[in-house]
Parts: sequence; C-alpha cells; structure tokens
Amino acid sequence: MITLQQVNIGIIGLGYVGLPLAVEFGKKYPTTGLDINSQRIQELQAGNDNTHEVETELLASATQLTYTNTLQALKQCNVYIVTVPTPIDRHKQPILTPLIQASKSLAEVISKGDIVIYESTVYPGTTEEICAPYIESGSGLEMNKDFYVGYSPERINPGDKQHRVSNIMKVTSGSTPKTAGLVDALYNSVITAGTHKASSIRVAEASKVIENTQRDLNIALVNELAVIFQKLDIDTLEVLEAAGTKWNFLPFRPGLVGGHCIGVDPYYLTHKAEETGHHPELILAGRRINDKMGEYITIQVTKLMTLKKIHVVDSNILLLGFSFKENCPDLRNTRVIDMVNELKGYHANVDIYDPWVDPDEATKEYGIELCTQLEQGKYDAVIVTVAHNEFRDMGIEKIRALCKPNHIIYDVKYLFDKEDVDGRI
Repeated sequence: MITLQQVNIGIIGLGYVGLPLAVEFGKKYPTTGLDINSQRIQELQAGNDNTHEVETELLASATQLTYTNTLQALKQCNVYIVTVPTPIDRHKQPILTPLIQASKSLAEVISKGDIVIYESTVYPGTTEEICAPYIESGSGLEMNKDFYVGYSPERINPGDKQHRVSNIMKVTSGSTPKTAGLVDALYNSVITAGTHKASSIRVAEASKVIENTQRDLNIALVNELAVIFQKLDIDTLEVLEAAGTKWNFLPFRPGLVGGHCIGVDPYYLTHKAEETGHHPELILAGRRINDKMGEYITIQVTKLMTLKKIHVVDSNILLLGFSFKENCPDLRNTRVIDMVNELKGYHANVDIYDPWVDPDEATKEYGIELCTQLEQGKYDAVIVTVAHNEFRDMGIEKIRALCKPNHIIYDVKYLFDKEDVDGRI
C-alpha cells in the first residue's frame, strides 16, 4: 500500500462537493480533477467556478491542482476520490448509475496498491458490495489484496461561506485497518477541524445518511406544526421564537425541503431498510409532509387571493427564488417547482425570478423560462420562496411596487415582518 508521502490524488466529479475538496488537496498534493463536462473544465482552467463555491483566488491557491475531462489523465494517480451525485428517480428509488459508471471507469486506470475513496451519499453496504465489485470485474484486481477502498461522506453545505470543507470535521473509514489509517491521515492533513475514524465503511455510510434524515424529520415536525398553527390562527414564527428561549430547543424553521441531500438521502436509507423487511414509518411520514409543502403553500396563497377578491385564473404571480436554498445557484431537486406546477394548475400566469440561477440551466432541467427583469405594477401576488440576500436587500416596498394595488405578498422564508406581508408559512 502507498504511503502518505507518495499520494497522487485523482478526484472524479468537480461539482459542489468535488471542487472544494480538490482545491484543498491541490494545495498540498499532486491532484487531478476529472469532470465529463468539458465546458466545466474550461471554466475552471480559466479560474472561474460557476457554482460560486470556490472564489477565484482560492482556485489559484491550489498550485498542484490540474483539471481534465480525459480518464487516462488519471492513470498516474494512486488515490481516487469519487464525488459523483446520487439522486433518486420519480419512484423515490436510489439511482446508483453515476457511482457504477465511475467505478467502471476507475477499473480502466487503477493499479495495484491504489485506494478508491467514495464520498457520495449511499446506503450502508454500497461501497463494498456494489462499487468495489465493478472495479474488480473491470480491472481483474481483488479488493483488499490488490486495491483498497475507503468512505468519507461529504459534508459540503452549498452557499455556506462559513462552514467549508476544511473546517468541518470529516468522518473517515477504510476496508482494512491499514487503509482506514491512511485515509484518516490523508484527510486529517487538510481538514483543520479534524477527523473521526469510523470502525467500518458501513458505519461511515450510515452516519452520513442519517445526518440528513434527522434534519428532514425535524423540518417535517415544524412544517406540520405550521399547518396546525395556521388552523389555530397562531403565528408559527412567534411560537418557535418563544419556544427557542429554552436552551435545548432546536431552531428549525418550516419551509420547502429540496436539494441534493435533505430531500433525497432519507430515501436511500428507507430503500435499504425495506430490503431487510422493515417498513420505516416515521422517516417516510416526514418525507410525505415535506414533499407536500409546495402544495400547502399554494393553497394558502390562493385562499388569501380569494379573500381579497383576486381571481386566481389568469392572475399574474411572481415567485422570488428558484434555487433549492438561499445564496446558491443549485437547482437540484428544488421544491419551488412544485409551487410552479400547482399554480399553473390554477391557470395562473407564473413568473420566476432568481438572480443566482442560470436561466439556461433552469430551462434544461425543468423546462421553464426565468424572467430576467421585473416589471412594476404587474403582479396580483408575490411569493418569496428563497431567502436570497438580494430579496432581503430589495425590501418590502420595492417588492410591493411590483404589484397591482390589490395584491398578496406571501413570505415563505420569514424575510419580512409579519405586519408587512399578507401571509407567511
């Protein structure tokens, strides 16, 4: 097996997870980042990151990092880190195709003594029982004899400039004790927050998938509370702020739950649970609650419009925000699309404005067109769906100026005082 001094890293996937990791390793070790998107490679080579996760000066600081879209350019590497996405299909089942394809590709370049580390979120057993066999069959090498595997779950929070890859503690693991030690030492050399070495890969895989499952369930709880408090004519935020005066009350807020993690990862765990014959009732109940929030918010908005005698059919409605979270261009699994579809079901005219999102990407992924300019006096209703700083800075008066004299403003994200809006979640 290689030593820490011999490490030459290849990172497969240069998205929200792979690029920040590649930059950190590229400051210290020879590192090659591979992405199949040639345009992405050209942008990175020019010093630009269109995900806005890594600033130009930070990219420049990774002096040992190079970029490629050619698999054979990884041939000189001996530590491979896989950071490809793990989405779900329309039936809420895991899609392992990117992981399997990455494993097949690695089989073409891996050599004896090399290590493959997976960071993608998976259910327990995926790394050793699904990914490694594809490497074995394609390379003719045997795991734990000719090559080794590790797992270190990603903990990237897109758009968060405070919690970054280097200052978030990293869970590590390996297929043998010696591998686990090397994987842990490798990450520990660039992660200032330190590492936690799990006893096995399955433990590390499980730890990742429950992080977001726990968060999903907590948000589901406050989403259900919001529905209850609305029926009781009690302001949800005021209740949460009052309860939050106790030291151990968790500060979750209701809202849309999308993205590549919280809205997806629980289904990986429930899929594996059902394989064992266990039906995970609580986790799936939380998912159902969160998946229905777009429909719930739409109903609340249309009720408010009706109370103001605003006809929903042929009304003009503006959604402020389309990415899955604030100050981030990431569109993956955005639940704002649920509101778009619901409102169109009412035959409303829906405009969507998001200064963070690439309009071409929105069209490609969801078949919608974002508006690039806002027209004053046009809208019967405005729904603030994402808490971008731009919307906060815009202020309620500028938002109100976009509306007709008789209108509704609904604040999903508590950006404004309740006295300044007609409704909030």
